[in-house]
Amino acid sequence: MAEKVRSEGEATMERTYVDGREWRSTIAAAQAGDRRALDELVAGWLPLVYNIVGRALNGHADVDDVVQETMLRAVDNLGSLRDPDSFRSWLVAIAMRQIRDRARRRTSETLDDGAGEQAADFAELTVLRLQLEGQRREVAEAVRWLDDEDRQLLSLWWLEVAGELTRRELAAAVGISRQHAAVRVQRMKERLETARGIVRALDSSCPDLPEVTARWSGRPDSVWRKRLARHIRGCASCSGAREAVVPAERLLVGIALVPVPVGFTLSLALGGKTAAAATGVGWSAKVISALTKPAVAVTAGATIVAGGAYVVTRPPDKPPARAAVAPTAASTARPPSRTPAATPSASPSSSSSPSPTRTDVYGTVVDAVDRAPDPDARPGALPHRTESGITSTGGAKAVMQHRGDGVTLSGRGYVLVRWQISPKSRPGALVMPAWTRLEGKLFHVASGGGRRMDDALAGSPDGYATGMGGPDIGYAVLPSGTQQMWQNEYFYLDGTVTLTVNERGADYGLIVFPSSWDEANKDVETGPAQGAIRYGLVRDNGEDTAPVPQYLTRSTPTDPATVAQRSRV
Repeated sequence: MAEKVRSEGEATMERTYVDGREWRSTIAAAQAGDRRALDELVAGWLPLVYNIVGRALNGHADVDDVVQETMLRAVDNLGSLRDPDSFRSWLVAIAMRQIRDRARRRTSETLDDGAGEQAADFAELTVLRLQLEGQRREVAEAVRWLDDEDRQLLSLWWLEVAGELTRRELAAAVGISRQHAAVRVQRMKERLETARGIVRALDSSCPDLPEVTARWSGRPDSVWRKRLARHIRGCASCSGAREAVVPAERLLVGIALVPVPVGFTLSLALGGKTAAAATGVGWSAKVISALTKPAVAVTAGATIVAGGAYVVTRPPDKPPARAAVAPTAASTARPPSRTPAATPSASPSSSSSPSPTRTDVYGTVVDAVDRAPDPDARPGALPHRTESGITSTGGAKAVMQHRGDGVTLSGRGYVLVRWQISPKSRPGALVMPAWTRLEGKLFHVASGGGRRMDDALAGSPDGYATGMGGPDIGYAVLPSGTQQMWQNEYFYLDGTVTLTVNERGADYGLIVFPSSWDEANKDVETGPAQGAIRYGLVRDNGEDTAPVPQYLTRSTPTDPATVAQRSRV
């Protein structure tokens, strides 16, 4: 019925809108040579293109290049567009051509090559930026299990059910009839539902899954999709849904576009830089050619080069390291206005960590509860420690969902530990993971992800639901003396350490990624203005006295669950 209503109303939707705004006059002005209108046009439509390309490529490192090429081609050919009302379908078609061209150029490569590991997983970005929970999060994460062609179609269908595209525009972008598009979409939805079942199963407590996935690298692919789907069909635990499964289109209706990440800019004026200097910082030949043309007009948010080229790129230089600012009692005061004063988990009163003595030169005691900072308070500067890279026995993404699952990390650099708590499966007392077998040093440098796990989720009832649970399903309760974890926790390792899941009682999992200072810094700088609940928190003071993770030991216990839940290094 929803598709029929949308189809009947397409005639009134064909005018060019994005975010509820009509762009016809702006497009006409840009075609007539108004550079401010062109600036406004590109900035306004960049999020739509970014969402299509990002979801089609699932955050591969080529996303930036394809988005840039799409916008360059659109601006360069804007004068050939006869009807401003067809701008959206025209722009989407350009984006899809660039995606397909990119696929043809890389037929000998896979989306999971080394370059892809350097980019942000778009499914993870969707969950983070839009604060998706429950079955909406499940749909976003299921995208990882789709093949390239299905992801490309889903990137358009997602925007169709969200009200950003029409079925006519979807069909035109793919280059097929509306009838054929309906068949293709239906087949893609069936495979998406299979992928949702896999995500649901991996988040379950099925006793047979550890054996089934023993040799799985943790990276979704078509082979493992078929194996896991086969297991689910024959497994009572995995196939028996604990709640009604809502169709994907109902979950995605009206959902917002994923905001363009902080750091992705529409322009960068290089001033007097020469082509040789630009080459030295890694600019592409196309951008160098555009920037070295005789005249460059810089407007508020865009660099428009004489001849019609429009530069869309990332800044080439890393932000300079700033002076370290450690969190203070004032910066960690919990404001009553944004978060309920009483938390459902058993949190003890705040206590301060003792200062390290002259002989205790490594790390601070961390078995002290800290309070949530003001959501709108920007974090202190994150010190930039030396990075040479982290190797992980779990690969680029270690997914640990069962008691005893562990990963060993080695090297010098940053590590992201992402929390996934599932009280709907099993609430109650939560036994924290343990860091053991440390050789070297390990610091807890920052907390991010846009929220603490005890933050009230958008649209939650008066009893409020958080990442720790809700009044209808119960809560995951932390041990006495435990810091409340955030969605993303960042650590810096110089040496070797093993992280082990001690799941008993409350159901939870950890995802561990070798990361970088750039990613950690970008995460903590993302705040309410970008759709997050709160800014992140910097814990690192840049010295050896910086905080260490809770429950960290240098010993190798037979059972990591026996590590004292109040500990010192």
